[in-house]
Amino acid sequence: MASVSSSLCFQSLGRRTPPCNSIPYNNSKGMRNWRNQSIVQCSQRTTHNCSGNCIEEEEQSKNTKRREALIQIATFAAFSYSPFIGSAAAAEEKDNFRVYSDETNKYKIMVPEGDSEWLPYEEQSSKPIIGTATPRVDWQVGQGKNNGIRALTGFYPQVASESNVSVFITLLGADFTRMESFGKVEEFAETLVSGLDRSWQNPPGAAAKLVACKSSNGFYNIEYTLQKPGESCRHIFSKIGMANNGYYNRLFTVTGQFMEEETDKYSSNVQKTVSSFKFT
Repeated sequence: MASVSSSLCFQSLGRRTPPCNSIPYNNSKGMRNWRNQSIVQCSQRTTHNCSGNCIEEEEQSKNTKRREALIQIATFAAFSYSPFIGSAAAAEEKDNFRVYSDETNKYKIMVPEGDSEWLPYEEQSSKPIIGTATPRVDWQVGQGKNNGIRALTGFYPQVASESNVSVFITLLGADFTRMESFGKVEEFAETLVSGLDRSWQNPPGAAAKLVACKSSNGFYNIEYTLQKPGESCRHIFSKIGMANNGYYNRLFTVTGQFMEEETDKYSSNVQKTVSSFKFT
């Protein structure tokens, strides 16, 4: 704050207006002394009077960090889909879904079972026998790299598709103790979606639009769309919650997405998978 105060003092001096109620001397030595006294007095006054501003700046800094964290998480979840490394996992059958259990990260999620229509004959390992149904192909489960700070698990149909569900886990700072640390769900959702929207740029970038949001049982549920120029619209459903592993808090972002043209095929399963996520 001292450097700011000094600048203000010298600007006042340039206008020949005695700052900080100081009286200038006529000799050069006195002028140097007067400048030094003015800077000290002005710095002290600024220090005493800026406590409110300092608190406000600190709060703005925290909000900025929260916003940056949200944007990073949302961007990663929405655009990071790539082939995962296959991995085995505990699972149990339940209706047309199987329950995937992660014992390490303490959560469960329901994964769709396969449908014969999702795998064309030419993509199967063996030709189907005439008069029999095409073999069922379950959704695949895979994991991205876990560096101790971030972890990613993905669920996706075996056929080529950008529709998928992912669970992204990241560590949180000590000041993030509950979901409300990010603000209310409406504020959270607006920050997340506006951070992805680039439709205002010239030329326009990806357009993100918030559809709905709500808070339920400790989770923030958000629905929005995202469309890059020249590409189909993505429908995205996110369920975001926080859990402590005994050492620190972690943010779990469950993101399901399907392309506009695949709505009939994947919409129901993606939404049900996302909503089924729960901590164990």
